[in-house]
Amino acid sequence: MTHLDGADNDQAKGPGHGPRAAAREIADAVESLTDLWTVAAQESTPRLSLHQLKALRAVAEAPGLNLTALAERLDIGMPTASRLCDRLEAAGLLERGTHPFSRREVQLRLTLPGRQVLNDVAGRRAQALAAVLGLMEPADTIALRRGLQALHTARDAGRSRPADPDGR
Repeated sequence: MTHLDGADNDQAKGPGHGPRAAAREIADAVESLTDLWTVAAQESTPRLSLHQLKALRAVAEAPGLNLTALAERLDIGMPTASRLCDRLEAAGLLERGTHPFSRREVQLRLTLPGRQVLNDVAGRRAQALAAVLGLMEPADTIALRRGLQALHTARDAGRSRPADPDGR
């Protein structure tokens, strides 16, 4: 169970109410979803680490990405990114090629097996999530979808204004 640090200002509405109580419950649900997501990804062949999957997704989203840009996207150092690409290339999931306009720059591209692995992982994740959603009442599934859409909207709105240190 996730516990958030700091003063709990939910007392005004009573225990179990307010944004901090909701945050604790949502954090627990996210941890459960993360476990589901991880297990589904690790059932793929070849079995890849989450960093390797993130690297493949980054290259899929931006074909021709160079090593520096990949390291920045993954927030890792260049040596780590290079070793990561070495492993993915050795597994036949990624290929390096020279940039058409700058022979010193290396571009990264997924191979067909790399795309197949990403599709397999996405399918497994969707199947695992659908199985859990299938156990929920339809009204709860609709409420969850609405809540996640509202969360996404609020997050985007929060990015456009400075954060309040009091969390309000």
